[in-house]
Amino acid sequence: MGASSGIGLALANKLALENNQIFGTYRNTELSDGDNITAHFLDVEKDIDVDFLPEQLDGLVYCPGSINLKPFARIKPEAFISDLNLQVVGAIKIIQACIPRLKKSDNASILLFSTVAVHSGYNFHTQVSVSKGAVEGLTKSLAAEFAPKIRVNAIAPSLTDTPLASKLLSSDQKREANAERHPLKRIGTADDMASMAKFLLSDEASWITGQIMYVDGGMSAIR
Repeated sequence: MGASSGIGLALANKLALENNQIFGTYRNTELSDGDNITAHFLDVEKDIDVDFLPEQLDGLVYCPGSINLKPFARIKPEAFISDLNLQVVGAIKIIQACIPRLKKSDNASILLFSTVAVHSGYNFHTQVSVSKGAVEGLTKSLAAEFAPKIRVNAIAPSLTDTPLASKLLSSDQKREANAERHPLKRIGTADDMASMAKFLLSDEASWITGQIMYVDGGMSAIR
């Protein structure tokens, strides 16, 4: 869910190239049908209908995006609620709707997205960290409840070069400064995240569940 740009689009294209059938959704940025990709409009903040999905699902990816960085004192409570509705309640609604379809698979997998900021703590990241922290709790709880039938994991990226992060990477100076913050001295790409996502969805990750996988250029582990 959320396959019209950035990481979601990169993952959809990567999986489609290997003849997987992708049912991608979009809300603000339109997604067109493609080879092995069927596009559907979906607004998770309203009533949802997943009748467009097949009776069996092997994987469910939930990756809507929002990056709102402000000093805590300037964030209204309503902004926290808005993020929670999109990142957490939306995920809950989609997962609950898809459980019967996932249970019909022999190796079903759910993949969510967090952020390295939940682990490390950064200035002005309160709003995103609150909602993504809840995503991490949801990941671990569902992994326990759904085992052994359905695996549940999350990816926690650092700053990634996607349209969502365009304001943070709007000049050469910003790009260079953000690259230097990372031990691997570059900014992450959508393909970096899609590669990890593809692995976690595959049979090669069949003994991995309940994990928060940091794809962050070393930010969470190296000082």
